[in-house]
Amino acid sequence: MSDPVRYAVADHVATITMDDPDVRNALTAEMLTGLRDAFDRAVTDDDVRCIVLASSHPKVWCAGGDLKGFASETALITKFHGFEAFVGLFKAITDCPKPTLAAINGHALAGGMGLAMCFDLILASEQASFGTPEINIGAFPFMIMAVIYRNVPRKRVNELLMLGDRITAQEAKELEFVNRVVPVDAFDATVAEWAGKLAAKSPLLMRMGKEAMARQRDLGLHDALDYLRGQLALAQSTDDIKEGVTAFFEKREPNWTGR
Repeated sequence: MSDPVRYAVADHVATITMDDPDVRNALTAEMLTGLRDAFDRAVTDDDVRCIVLASSHPKVWCAGGDLKGFASETALITKFHGFEAFVGLFKAITDCPKPTLAAINGHALAGGMGLAMCFDLILASEQASFGTPEINIGAFPFMIMAVIYRNVPRKRVNELLMLGDRITAQEAKELEFVNRVVPVDAFDATVAEWAGKLAAKSPLLMRMGKEAMARQRDLGLHDALDYLRGQLALAQSTDDIKEGVTAFFEKREPNWTGR
């Protein structure tokens, strides 16, 4: 069996490509393992400053969970432990210290929509669509509702989960979980542009910023302000912030050292 995940690094950008078109990039055990390994590899590679998840399928980003596994005769306890792969992958992406970009060129459905929600930024092609159709086959999107409810207004999530309908990329943008919708012929160039911009930032300050974004989110206002004051003071002690300011006044590109 061929590897369902491809991995490449260029110009400080790790591009992870789901490449199992025969099953529309379903989140099989092999796909989940491959994605987790690729993300772990990108996180530990000091040359990588941005992580992009793409698809080799011309019309599908990820069709969701492996339906064959749902109907299998596998022991329930085995299925329960198998679901840990979903949890581990979602946590790895959500907690990733490097900026992540979902490059959604086609349908992102069911678990695929949940996967997309874990990313910092989402670029979608005009031909992309989103949805949670599990209810239509007698299932329910239990795992992915955790990340969807944190990205989409509650009533609209209820509509998606309970009706099982799809929405277009433009509708997803109006719901503000897609950052930008791009024409098909401009999609790859836009992904490269955004990834390049993310990779050009200080990896140290980006890491500090992402950690602060996550930690302050669930704090009360006063606690958040006190925490962020400390993070700002810590950032002031880094060489990268000094280099960034110096480069700005000298009208040149900064040379990040990660210190």
